[in-house]
Amino acid sequence: METANNIGSVAQPSSAPPQVPPAAYSGTLGRHLARRLVEIGVRDVFSVPGDFNLTLLDHLIAEPELNLVGCCNELNAGYAADGYARAKGVGACVVTFTVGGLSVLNAIAGAYSENLPVICIVGGPNSNDYGTNRILHHTIGLPDFSQELRCFQTVTCTQAVVNNLDDAHELIDTAISTALKESKPAYISIGCNLPGIPHPTFARDPVPFYLAPKVSNQLGLEAAVEATADFLNKAVKPVIVAGPKLRVAKAQEAFIELADASGYPVAVMPSGKGMVPEHHPQFIGTYWGAVSTSFCGEIVESADAYVFVGPIFNDYSSVGYSLLIKKEKTIIVQPNRVTIGNGPSLGWVFMADFLSALAKKLKKNSTALENYRRIFVPPGIPLKRVQDEPLRVNVLFKHIQAMLSGDTAVIAETGDSWFNCQKLHLPENCGYEFQMQYGSIGWSVGATLGYAQAAKDKRVIACIGDGSFQVTAQDISTMIRCGQKSIHIPHKQWGLYN
Repeated sequence: METANNIGSVAQPSSAPPQVPPAAYSGTLGRHLARRLVEIGVRDVFSVPGDFNLTLLDHLIAEPELNLVGCCNELNAGYAADGYARAKGVGACVVTFTVGGLSVLNAIAGAYSENLPVICIVGGPNSNDYGTNRILHHTIGLPDFSQELRCFQTVTCTQAVVNNLDDAHELIDTAISTALKESKPAYISIGCNLPGIPHPTFARDPVPFYLAPKVSNQLGLEAAVEATADFLNKAVKPVIVAGPKLRVAKAQEAFIELADASGYPVAVMPSGKGMVPEHHPQFIGTYWGAVSTSFCGEIVESADAYVFVGPIFNDYSSVGYSLLIKKEKTIIVQPNRVTIGNGPSLGWVFMADFLSALAKKLKKNSTALENYRRIFVPPGIPLKRVQDEPLRVNVLFKHIQAMLSGDTAVIAETGDSWFNCQKLHLPENCGYEFQMQYGSIGWSVGATLGYAQAAKDKRVIACIGDGSFQVTAQDISTMIRCGQKSIHIPHKQWGLYN
């Protein structure tokens, strides 16, 4: 298992930390939190040290299965945890009280918008300072320690303020469980004096982490499948469109099962790109209204029934709410609800269960796919760049396309990169990530750091405009220190067009 490089000097710049034997950390809150992170799948924690979290960081460093990655600032640490969660399923970052917490807040808000379980851990005030009316440094100068908490309440699904060891065990486990169950970030504040104090609740290694699986309401599931199958089996040219919530529902395999069984053409919403294999024989491209992949929009909008699986209809994905689709022809499948046209809406029906059950009830119908193949014309190949001619974006992306394989992943930054990267055809097992809902510029640099740290079998190709790159460029240095082999392709944000 890899260990941190020079983490001691990052956490305590003035001197190297003392070599404390691992046994000294057992039976403590810090040890429990470290083990819990390992048990849920975290192997790298992105951090920025500060005086409120130094003791906690010592305990994370002492855990042999955790690697502490020091970042250049809190915003990038949060972005890295976001990228890590995309590749690994869950991410974590550690910052210091208020001055660090408010810096990472924007990244956590982005993770919330994208339904990513990120455990945001903050080194909090000394537990003895609560109720004393004291003013602490790194705050806005009021004897009120709740400002940071109140900010995080709007962008996390659960918050735990640990300032007493008696209930620390329960608060930490509940926060982590809630984040994983809801697939949203969690906020955990740990009093700076508590991580190293032994307590009876931490006397033994934690019982292995476990979450009970969610089970659909069987009657609701049967009713939803019956009504949907009746609706679709009467249609002449139905289609399926994948949305971004396929990830949070963990329903990618069930989606392919449905596609194989139905024979319908498969499209993706722009924010769902990368969640459906583009080498699938029924894949027809990105449905994005007026700016859809060539011939994809025509097939989707001319269908007499469309199944949208895990969609988010915002002003970006709907091109200013201009999609030419009709509610009465639409089946909306969300992670825990199915709505059929203007008819019934059935809750506590989970997406993967529903798609698998529906696949067994549909008649094969390839009419819409045959229509697509009849009208499809392959895109032209860009001409070669002439000597001394300015580099055109279509030539640039021709070369990026040639770099893609199952061993690569693409991270697309907000802005032009969204549109240009949508045109890339992803080979089997090629990863693809971007932040369409929140669209925070600079996100891709930190996300590349985190994604590459989690997916060490892939070479990450990040496409980012030069303006966005300036926001978070500092952590290129962290990628180099971690020995990553990512490729950054910055381009003038508004200047490269076909």
